[in-house]
Amino acid sequence: MEQSEVLITRIPADFDRWGEVLALILQAFAFMDGIIDPPSSAHLLTVDALRAKALRETGLLALDGDRIVGCVFACEKADGFYVGKLAVAPNRQGQGIGRRLMQAVEDLARDRGKAAIELETRIELAANHAAFARLGFHETERTAHEGYDRPTSITMRKTIS
Repeated sequence: MEQSEVLITRIPADFDRWGEVLALILQAFAFMDGIIDPPSSAHLLTVDALRAKALRETGLLALDGDRIVGCVFACEKADGFYVGKLAVAPNRQGQGIGRRLMQAVEDLARDRGKAAIELETRIELAANHAAFARLGFHETERTAHEGYDRPTSITMRKTIS
């Protein structure tokens, strides 16, 4: 399928398909199981948690017709947006959907007069580091989850104009 068939849209106020979004995130993040330590926070998500997240953040969906094939959440901060839970259906990865979701976050930040977008990715996920670098992100710091004496996450930032 061509990516032109995929529509990127904000999650509407009356959205009632949180179970599908949760399933999508869990499917997209499943490859990390056994690779990253500590385990992904995606495992802590629930339908209610996603609903609450959407009240605090801007949620975006990638839709192919009526099918949800991707999502991302963007939390507004003083100088930019923090991007989280970027997920693309495993059978749709490599088709530009993630890039288009990230472009929509960048457009949102630009529209709100923000200088940058930021995200975190796990130390072990070198392919993700490379993918975000191709999108213009650069590493700004390494941090450790609580209880760990080694870095577990990389913070990456993209300055926008």
